[in-house]
Amino acid sequence: MALFDRIIVDPEVVHGRPVVRGTRVRVTDVLSLLAEGASEAEILEDYPYLTAEDIRACLAYAAAQTDHAIVLAS
Repeated sequence: MALFDRIIVDPEVVHGRPVVRGTRVRVTDVLSLLAEGASEAEILEDYPYLTAEDIRACLAYAAAQTDHAIVLAS
């Protein structure tokens, strides 16, 4: 499964926020845990239904969301 296939946006799940497929775990929740210093192992222990690939998918999704065109003033 490709990384981005692990992230879904469905208006019926958590009000359309990006989540890990098959869960109600929001991408932002995983990112917040990582930002607070939680290790991958700690996250997987607390959320045993997630995988290491799910965590990487959250990071890849966030990275893709921040990649935008640079607009130069002329």
